[in-house]
Amino acid sequence: MMNGKEVIPVLTEKTYETPGGVIHYWTNAFSDKRTTLVFLPGLTADHRLFDKQIEYFSDKYNVFVWDAPGHAASWPFRFNFSLMDKARWLHEILQAEHADNVVIAGQSMGGYVGQAYAERYSSELKGFVSIDSAPLGRQYVTKVELWLLKRMEPVYRYYPWKALARSGTNGVAMSSYGKRLMRDMMLVYEGDQDRYAKLSGHGFRILAEAMEADLPYRLPKHSLLICGEKDRAGSCIRYNRAWSKQTGIRLEWIQGAGHNSNTDKPERVNALIEEVIVSIQRDDKS
Repeated sequence: MMNGKEVIPVLTEKTYETPGGVIHYWTNAFSDKRTTLVFLPGLTADHRLFDKQIEYFSDKYNVFVWDAPGHAASWPFRFNFSLMDKARWLHEILQAEHADNVVIAGQSMGGYVGQAYAERYSSELKGFVSIDSAPLGRQYVTKVELWLLKRMEPVYRYYPWKALARSGTNGVAMSSYGKRLMRDMMLVYEGDQDRYAKLSGHGFRILAEAMEADLPYRLPKHSLLICGEKDRAGSCIRYNRAWSKQTGIRLEWIQGAGHNSNTDKPERVNALIEEVIVSIQRDDKS
C-alpha cells in the first residue's frame, strides 16, 4: 500500500498478431525454470480481473495475463475463431516467451480455455486451477443447454444496457471491490452494445461447439476446482459438484464469494493457487 492506495506491480504489455487480430497480453520479467502462472479472465472481463493475483504472485513466479481475443485492448478482432484456436494462440505466445512449468488459472470462460489447452498440450501443462468455471465434457450438459448457448447473442443485443450492466456487475461479485472492478470492465463496452452482444454470443457459441466435440478434456494431476458459495452464474455450482464427483478433483468452496471469487476473496484464492504450485514443486523434487 502507498498513501492508502493499492499498488499493482507494473507488467510489460506485449502483443501477438493472429489472422483475426492482435492479442494484447502482460508479463513480468520471465525467468527460466520458474513456475509460469497463466491467468485467463472470463467472458467480457479483461486482464484487470486478476490484479489481486498479480499483486501477490509477481514477485515469486513468472506471471502472464491477457485480454482474450475480442476483449478490451485485444480489439478489433474477427469472431471466426474456436476455443481451440484460443488455446493454440495461447500456446504460441507462451512458447515465444519461453515459458516453463506452466500452471493455468482460468476464471469462468478462462477455465474453458484452460481445459482446451490441457486437451491439446497436456505434456506442457503442470497444473490447472478452475475459478468459477465448469467442465467442458459433453456429459455434463443437456441438449437444451447447448441449444441455448448457441442463441445468446440476441439476448445481449436487445436487453436494456443499464439493466445488463447492473446484472453483469451485481450478478458476479459480492464484494464492493469485485463489483466496482466488474463495473469498470463493463464500461469498456458502453456505447457499443452490438460489440458486447457479438462478443458474448460468440463466446457461448464456441463453448457449446467445444462441448459437442465430446473430447476427453483430461486435466493434469495437479488440478483444483474453486467455486464461490454464492455463485449465481448459470448452473456453476451444480456443474462443479458433478465435475468433482466424476473426476475426483478436489473442490474448494469459497465462503461469501460470487462468480468472481478471486476478486471477492483474493487472499483465500491466492492461498489455494499457491498450494497447487507447492504440490507440483514437491513432486518435482521427489
